[in-house]
Amino acid sequence: MEAPADAAPALPAAGSSFYTAMRLLPAAQRDAMYAVYAFCRAVDDVADDGGAREVRAAELDRWRADIDALYAGRPVPRTQPLVGPVRQFGLRREDFQAVIDGMAMDAEADIVAPDSATLDLYCDRVASAVGRLSVRIFGLSEEPGIKLAHHLGRALQLTNILRDIDEDAERGRLYLPAEPLAGIGLSHPTPETALAHPRLGEVCARLAEEAQAHYDAAWAIMDREPRRATKAPRIMGAAYHLILVGLRRRGWAAPRARVKPGKLALIGVLLRHAIV
Repeated sequence: MEAPADAAPALPAAGSSFYTAMRLLPAAQRDAMYAVYAFCRAVDDVADDGGAREVRAAELDRWRADIDALYAGRPVPRTQPLVGPVRQFGLRREDFQAVIDGMAMDAEADIVAPDSATLDLYCDRVASAVGRLSVRIFGLSEEPGIKLAHHLGRALQLTNILRDIDEDAERGRLYLPAEPLAGIGLSHPTPETALAHPRLGEVCARLAEEAQAHYDAAWAIMDREPRRATKAPRIMGAAYHLILVGLRRRGWAAPRARVKPGKLALIGVLLRHAIV
């Protein structure tokens, strides 16, 4: 259902790395990021909790039409908060549509052991496309901004996948890629068989190395760019990297305790990156 015109936009949870990073932005950038976040949250909720698959597909199609209408100068109430950010920061229609397409990948069927190319496409749509919207709001120039969105988006999404493997399995999903799973003898894995496999750690460790490589590439880009324009992605990248480090330290054997950075570690991230 379409939100009422006067409904308050969804905001990130207070205390989250996203909330903290966005609170440090100037007002226009902060409001634009909250509008983008609200859009992403809305379509993600459709993909995860929007009812029967055909209902979810129809609602995502309505979101596609609403984004098209926004760019045609006919915004509906639920896209009205995006009017200003689109105009002020040059946000691109294809990036909003890519986010919807990524959510559709979850809505159409439960993703189980996608091949590496499909997993990369998924990461591009649900994470790097959001990054492409974000870097324009942050004020990065085009080429380094697109490269940063590519690498940091994938770093964050792969970290999410590794952190959430048990929760995703409860939904019938398994985002670990097919090729390394086949390498440990799982040619047609289910979430249950993959998580119970004694060599699961090899697959997770390989994906963690890939995530680390994306973090390294993202930091190399940010180190060459003005700190004011990279403050928010620095905070998010550093906070999420703490999760990856914690996951690798914890290991991959069951039972897998939830990894969450401590308050002191997050304060350290802010002290290093929030002051320009």
